[in-house]
Amino acid sequence: MDVRTGSRAAGRSVAEREAVAWPLAGVVVRARGESVALRVAVQRLCALGCEVRFDGAPPPDGAPAGWLGVASAPFGRPGEALPECGIGWSGPVGVTMADERDVQAACGIAHVHGRAAGGPRALRLDYASVCAGVLTAQAVTAVLLALLRGGPALAARTSVAQAALLALTQYIAVATCERSDPPLSAGRAPSPGEGRVPPFRSADGVPFEIETFDAERWRLFWDLLGAEPRAAAAGWPPFQQRFATATCALPAGLGRTAAAAGYRDVVAAAAEAGVSVLPVRDADAPLAPPPASPWRLRALAEAAGEPSVLPPLDRDARGPLAGLLVVESTNRVQGPLAGHVLGLLGADVVRLEPPGGDPLRGVPPMAGPTSARFLALNRGKRALEADLKSAAGRRAALRLIACAHVFLHNWPPGRACSYGLDHDDLAPVRPSLVYAQAGGWAEALPAPQPMGTDYLVQAYSGVAARLAGPGEQPAPSLMTLTDVLGALISAEAVVAALVARARTGAGVRAGTALIDAARLLRATPSGTPPAGREAASVTDLAAMADDPAFDRVLDRTPQAAYSRAPWTFAPAPHHEEAL
Repeated sequence: MDVRTGSRAAGRSVAEREAVAWPLAGVVVRARGESVALRVAVQRLCALGCEVRFDGAPPPDGAPAGWLGVASAPFGRPGEALPECGIGWSGPVGVTMADERDVQAACGIAHVHGRAAGGPRALRLDYASVCAGVLTAQAVTAVLLALLRGGPALAARTSVAQAALLALTQYIAVATCERSDPPLSAGRAPSPGEGRVPPFRSADGVPFEIETFDAERWRLFWDLLGAEPRAAAAGWPPFQQRFATATCALPAGLGRTAAAAGYRDVVAAAAEAGVSVLPVRDADAPLAPPPASPWRLRALAEAAGEPSVLPPLDRDARGPLAGLLVVESTNRVQGPLAGHVLGLLGADVVRLEPPGGDPLRGVPPMAGPTSARFLALNRGKRALEADLKSAAGRRAALRLIACAHVFLHNWPPGRACSYGLDHDDLAPVRPSLVYAQAGGWAEALPAPQPMGTDYLVQAYSGVAARLAGPGEQPAPSLMTLTDVLGALISAEAVVAALVARARTGAGVRAGTALIDAARLLRATPSGTPPAGREAASVTDLAAMADDPAFDRVLDRTPQAAYSRAPWTFAPAPHHEEAL
């Protein structure tokens, strides 16, 4: 397969546009197993144009949750082995796990999700399995990209437990870094009978979530609703820290203030204060139709440029994306974690950060001179400081992007254009670029959109309602569910776009959003209930990280522990059986 790309005098052909949207067209994969993780992976691969055939055989040893093996690919080399990917439950973790509930208990998901309620509590979604399914589809796509780059056929291995630990890496880092009493990572659960807010409930019975990153906007919102200033001031620290602690015990007076106001008054106060507010909707609340491609893959605008070629993959490369340069301008969780996943696949990732560096670098707890939480999402990346609001900063960014294979950002709508770094701006600079945007709402809500953040997306999408047990009020999990899954989907889009770029020569746009993660969680039915036996539930992430059973899946430094890459790659074996 020729992976050369360059300018074209004519516009993109229909065939080329379809090839960009279906980058795995012509690939045939065998599937074995029936877990949620395998079903999610199959759905994702089919959406990329792959043909998947279940051959009826059981998964091989070491892959109890499923197995995928490439049977044929239009760019494979005759006589050579073809890639595959096996899915386990425990994987390299030395704890026996046999289903989703086991994984949630043994790997800390039930602990983190349950913090807001005061004790371990399983998510009422097969969340770790969904994450593992996306990581599996990502691995299959990545090893096919390795073939396109002249690399060896690779066998990937992953597990639902490894997916769970990656989802918790920032919580593990904070818990193992802190030794104060009580640590920030523990937060504070509501006292008995105190209840939990947010979400709040208005006088007319509408449950709602609010969001702001600005203390003054928070103060003004509550002032407009008539709250006691001391209650608003006391509520800001736990509200601000809830993304890090997975708890948010606010003063009871704020809940009473919200309950005394009608929802229309709440919306009006939010609009005046510049705070986002959305109702917590039912589990089956309608959403805007999904995009034709789950990753919105499209060819970049036509642009003149010199031909370029993807770097060949060395036989001893450390990952399928080795030799590729990713430039990212991201913040918080979704964007940095997406870049981190690409780095775990072998890419060289360079962050564009504002003068003085990303503010999150200095947010406690510190692992040496840098925030433990920041390192959990950004270890191994290089950084370039550039003020993108200035002409000099934009020129520095353009020089770097001109050498890159991928540019990734999670800016709010309109910011890329204001910087002159939109896809149309970059196409003349780097015609073969993969331009990836990790957003919040995409086309799901009209402009002006509310802030695209995890808890608002859980509330509006119906995911929060799916988490509620019988008789419980719907509430988003304070574990960052859509941030993490949205990051995995964004990285998945980049790998798929790189395959499209390699097969067509076209630069590719890839757009994903947190609402896509919510759609996937809503669309994935839970697996069968556990058989009765259940793994012991983790109640201390630091103790879990010290357990020798986790030696092969955690990187331990003198300051903190972090999740390792959720896959391993090795030369693929030859299989004699026919499809």
